[in-house]
Amino acid sequence: MKDQFWGEFLGTFVLVFFGCGAVATAVSVNAPMGLFQVAIVWGLGLTVAIYLTGGLSGAHLNPAISLAFAMFTSFSFRRLPLYFLAQFLGAFLAAAAVYGLYGGCIAAFEQAEGIQRGELGSEASAMIFGEYYPNPGGKALDATASDRVSMMRAFCAEFLGTLLLAFSVFGFTTKANTKTLGSLTPFAIGMALTVLICVFAPLTMAGFNPARDLAPRVFSSLAGWGAVPFTVNGLGWLFVYVVAPCGGALCGAFLSRRIVWVE
Repeated sequence: MKDQFWGEFLGTFVLVFFGCGAVATAVSVNAPMGLFQVAIVWGLGLTVAIYLTGGLSGAHLNPAISLAFAMFTSFSFRRLPLYFLAQFLGAFLAAAAVYGLYGGCIAAFEQAEGIQRGELGSEASAMIFGEYYPNPGGKALDATASDRVSMMRAFCAEFLGTLLLAFSVFGFTTKANTKTLGSLTPFAIGMALTVLICVFAPLTMAGFNPARDLAPRVFSSLAGWGAVPFTVNGLGWLFVYVVAPCGGALCGAFLSRRIVWVE
C-alpha cells in the first residue's frame, strides 16, 4: 500500500507540475507558447509520470480513472480512498511548487494588467492553477462568457473529453493492444491527452481530472485568490470539473471493456 500511495503521489505531482508550470509560463511571463505547446507539455508530463510510477501503483494519476478501474477491472474499491488522497496531495504540492517558482512573475503580471488578486477578474491569473470556462486566456472573463460556453456546454465538453481519454487508456491497456504497443503505451496515452487538450482547452481548459483541477484550485484560494476560484463559474467547479470527468471516465471505460475490447 505504501508503494501505491507514493506512486500516485509522485506521478500526480509530476503531471500537475509540468502542466501547470507550462500554463504559468504562458500566462505570467508572456512566453511564446500557444495551445499546442501547452498541450504537449501536459501530454509528455503524463508520459513521464506513467513511466516513473506505473510499476508502483499502475499510474492512474486521476480519481476519475481510478473510479473507472474499480468499476470495470479487478482493482479494489478499498484502494480508492488511498489513491484519491495521494492524487490530491500530489496535485496540491505541485501547485505550491509552481507558485513558489512563479509567484514573483504572477504578481508582476497582475500588476501590469491591473489585476487585483481575489477580486472579479483575477481568474486571469488564477487560471494557472484551477480551470475556468470559457478559457480565460490570461484575461478576465467578460459578461458574454456564459453565452459562449454555458455550464451545460462545459459539462458536456468535460464529460466527452474524459470519456475519450478513459476510452484511450482502457483501450491501450487491453491485452490485445499492449502486445502491439508494448513499452510505448505511456507515450500513446500522453499523445491522446495532448490531442484532447488541443480540441477541448479553448472551451474549458480541458481538465478531465478532478485532482488536477480541485487541488490546485484549493491552493489558489488559499494563496490569495479567495472565493474567486469557487464563484466565477458558480457551481461549475463541482459539476464541470468533478462530476463530469467521473461520469465520462465511467462511460469511456464501459465502452472500452464491455463493448469493444471484452476481456
